Amino acid sequence: MKLPATDALFIGVSTKMYMGYAQSLEWLEQLVAEVDARPALVAGRVVPFVIPSFPVLPEAARLLEGTPLVLGAQNCGWSDGPWTGEVSPSMLGELGVGLVEIGHAERRRYFAEDESMIALKVSAAVDAGLTPLLCVGEPETLAPAAAADTVYRQIKAAVSGDWSVASGLVIAYEPVWAIGAAEPASAEYVSQVVDALRDSLAQHGLARLPIIYGGSAKPGLFPQLNGVSGLFLGRFAHDATNFGRVLDEALALPGQYN
Repeated sequence: MKLPATDALFIGVSTKMYMGYAQSLEWLEQLVAEVDARPALVAGRVVPFVIPSFPVLPEAARLLEGTPLVLGAQNCGWSDGPWTGEVSPSMLGELGVGLVEIGHAERRRYFAEDESMIALKVSAAVDAGLTPLLCVGEPETLAPAAAADTVYRQIKAAVSGDWSVASGLVIAYEPVWAIGAAEPASAEYVSQVVDALRDSLAQHGLARLPIIYGGSAKPGLFPQLNGVSGLFLGRFAHDATNFGRVLDEALALPGQYN
């Protein structure tokens, strides 16, 4: 997936494991209808993406064909070969996937994915022509500057210190403590963390790297954020109309730095 212009806004949603196969397809049809109802998305300034579970991907690719929706995958392996139960980035590319989620807090916590494994996956995804959606975030509430430093170090580790690789990422900033919470992190906190992170990334020429917020994100949040490149939605967008509402919020904004 070739990243669009630097002022693009990304609005996406993952189903995790909340939906069965038939329900996933029904929901995807509803999502396509929401996107089709907004012809302004064709311009590409707002990039919608959807990340269903692995078994859904082939049919999802068919449903999304000809729409602005970018298809994503929830994870990937780090190479082809003898890795039972894994899915390689090259196969994901064959299935029409353009974006792959790497390093989600649940993968780090429950599946023991460490920084070295995440770096292998990022490298493999890039080599396969996929855009890594790198999930980063502090495990507990910190001062914004400390949170930004934690996230910066996670990004550096994920690209093995090669900042040219980082230029091809989309960063999903998801404070671990906000994932699954009743409310997202405050707009002021998120904006301050992202602003401090951009200052750190600026030394590598990456001040305008796409950084989207996730962690109980829902309609009404995005217009309150400053310097944030979009939202990564979860359960609130399992109602497709909420996805449409957030798309409208993004389309109403002048650009990335709002």
